[in-house]
Amino acid sequence: MKIVTLDGDTLPFPLPQPDWCDEWVWRTDTRPEEVPDALKGADIAITNKVKLHADVLKALPQLRYICVAATGFDCVDVNYCREHGIAVSNVPGYSTVSVAEAVIGYIFALRRHLVEYHQRALADWRSAPHFCIHGSPIEDIEGATLGIIGKGDIGSAVARKASALGMKVLFAERKGAAHVRDGYLPFDEVLTQSDILTLHCPLSVQTQRLFNAEQFARMKPGALLINTARGGLIDDAALADALKSGQLGGAALDVLTEEPPRAHTPLLAGDVPGLIITPHVGWASQKSLKNLIAGLNANLAGWFAGSIHNRVA
Repeated sequence: MKIVTLDGDTLPFPLPQPDWCDEWVWRTDTRPEEVPDALKGADIAITNKVKLHADVLKALPQLRYICVAATGFDCVDVNYCREHGIAVSNVPGYSTVSVAEAVIGYIFALRRHLVEYHQRALADWRSAPHFCIHGSPIEDIEGATLGIIGKGDIGSAVARKASALGMKVLFAERKGAAHVRDGYLPFDEVLTQSDILTLHCPLSVQTQRLFNAEQFARMKPGALLINTARGGLIDDAALADALKSGQLGGAALDVLTEEPPRAHTPLLAGDVPGLIITPHVGWASQKSLKNLIAGLNANLAGWFAGSIHNRVA
């Protein structure tokens, strides 16, 4: 039995080799053009972000199982796998608490301008005439309206934590939906009413650049945007413009359209006000890392035993 891990460096530490695996290949990273050769003869592929689409899978007739080391599985052509008997599993829920807490942390950082005041303390406090330095207006969290795009595990966890802080929580219906489900408000209403919007929906053809210049113009002036889901949900240039113009009061991004961001993006130019960017670590609490490794081990053992946990194809 041959198992190949394609991007092992995305995991906190190597997985243990299963007892029933007699050929264990641990690759730290794999470029797209290397995937067919890397998986030649493999029964199982473990991937986090390396894409396994139909054109690649066609060249891998021996592949029987794809173990995705993440909650999402947009890196795999699930329809092709269903049609050709390739099992696919993911690890849902392992980072729900970590991502939800990260969102709450970003809310505090943005509403209270923590980065700005840290910088002011280092630069100006020694020479200040008084005990405090006033800068950007500090806003309370309690009483603010939080709009949530996506009501899955993470969106729901964020809602619970925000409600405990005294925030008003709104869930947005899908953009353009003809029917508004119970517990939701129309997409545009959530945009216009929210002091803060946080994104927790999957990336798809329908949600690609869901937030663009048109949506930013509809948002409440000075509103905040948080994205811990997928970078492709946002039009980078439009967001930079909205922050520079003051239409948006700030944004916190843990994801970008391209990761790592090799190509130019205006969001990393250093001249965009009110912007916090972290390198896709909202999920990576120590507890989440342990949950992920445990989930991967369980899925591999389940596949070998013939009963995969968290099967998606």
